[in-house]
Formats: sequence, structure tokens, C-alpha cells
Amino acid sequence: MLHLKLFMLALGFYTRLPCPQTLDYKQLPQATVYLPLVGWLVGGITASSFYLANLLWPQATAVILALIIGILLTGAFHEDGFADVCDGFGGGWGKQRIMEIMKDSYIGVYGVLGLLLIFLLKISLLDGMFVAAVPFVLLAGHSVSRLPPLLLMLRYDYARNNDSKAVGAVYKPNLQELAVSTVIALLPLALLPALCVLAIIPVLGVNWYLGRYYYRYIGGYTGDCLGASQQIAETVFYLSVSALWIFI
Repeated sequence: MLHLKLFMLALGFYTRLPCPQTLDYKQLPQATVYLPLVGWLVGGITASSFYLANLLWPQATAVILALIIGILLTGAFHEDGFADVCDGFGGGWGKQRIMEIMKDSYIGVYGVLGLLLIFLLKISLLDGMFVAAVPFVLLAGHSVSRLPPLLLMLRYDYARNNDSKAVGAVYKPNLQELAVSTVIALLPLALLPALCVLAIIPVLGVNWYLGRYYYRYIGGYTGDCLGASQQIAETVFYLSVSALWIFI
């Protein structure tokens, strides 16, 4: 029962899907380990949306509609973090200024360009894939990409001061929790050709570099940094699978 409640907490926080109002949000930090399972649901709905849309429209149109569904499901939660990171690290000089820009609710040139380019890249990659594989790639991409934020949370500390509103949701998963999350995140890869398992290597490599980059400039991570890591991991996964498909 506790695990179900934690999953519902994660679902209520990381998506716009309706959840019970009686949940105890003091337990939200522990619910973070269910991010990959949330990815199953978001990825499953996104994949189904693509499949249905592709019955009526060209593949590129179906991809765009599937991405829109994904944004509606999550309320652009991770995309917002990615845009803030683009603005903060693109326009800031020093930790304090970077943190101020990321906290600002306005989006700047770096954020707009970052979102535009990452969405164009996703559309290009998914449109170029074998159409029957796209739903499974979407499902795996949403699941796998929600593991890297947990790895950053394990290795680094939260960068903002303790009076930050978001610090209550900060959590450092233990190795047992991370192991369970890893299995959940990687399970959808079983639906793809075996060679696609290798796509996890560049995903983890880029995330490792990203963590070092965050640490160098702000001494850790913020919620925006975690959102950006999800978006980058998802895109790197699509890039990797697309490249590996040549050998399948």
C-alpha cells in the first residue's frame, strides 16, 4: 500500500493526471524513485498516441502529435527545467547569477533556442525511424530518461540554500532504491532489438558529464537541472537508437 501511495504521489507531482487529494505530500521526496515508473505511463500513452495518429496522418505529423500529448501529460515539467538551464548557464556568469536566472519565470533567447532545437532533433530522429519501432522507442525513451535525474541526486547535493521552497522535495536515494529504479527504467528495452541496450551507455556518459558540469558551475543540482537531464537523456537515447539501428 505504501508503494502505491508513493507512486501516486510521484504521478501527481510529475504529471497532470488526476490523483487522490488525500495523499501525504510530506512523503514526496521518497516518491522520486518512482520516476521511471511514471515514465512507463507517460511513454505508454505517448506511444499509443503515435500509433493511432499514424493511422491517419504522415509519420512526422504523428510524431509531433505524440510529443504534444507528452507535454500535455507532464505540463511541460521537464521542458521548463531544460529551458531554465539553457537560460541560466547560457546567460549567467558565476553561481549566483546562474541561479537567479534559472529561478526567473521568464524565458530568454537561450531557453527558446534550446527548446526549439531539442524538439526539432526529436522530431527528425523519430520521423526517420522504422515506423513500427517508434512506439517502443518512445516507451523506452520516457522510461530510461527518468533514471539519470536519480543518478544526479545520488551523487551530488542540492545547490540552493536551505530556505529554498524546493528543498523539501530533495532526496538522496539509497543504493537499493536506485537498483529497483534502474530495473524499472531499463525493462522497456526488452521490447527493442537486443543491440539497443547499448544506447544506455551514451545516455549515462552524457549524464555523467552533465553532473560534472553542474557541479563545476553551481556546486550541485537544482530541480531545473534534473528536468534538463531528463530531456537531454531522452534525446541522447533517440540519437543512440537511431545510430544503432543501422546495424540491426
